[in-house]
Amino acid sequence: MEWLIWTGAALTVAGIAGLFWCILKAVRAKARGLDDAAMRTELQHVVTLNVVALGVSALGLAAVVIGIVLQ
Repeated sequence: MEWLIWTGAALTVAGIAGLFWCILKAVRAKARGLDDAAMRTELQHVVTLNVVALGVSALGLAAVVIGIVLQ
């Protein structure tokens, strides 16, 4: 079950990297000074990516826990 732990760890790291990328995209959008409609559209995309990244990270963490329990 060691492969499950390492795969889960990789998924968790990828999810966390995705979360930081979402933060960076939101900060860049704010710095561009977009109007309300464009900012709303940009942040809707960021929220979608944020939820996906959080899900990947949670899935990876669950795989690590399952791998540890089964070991």
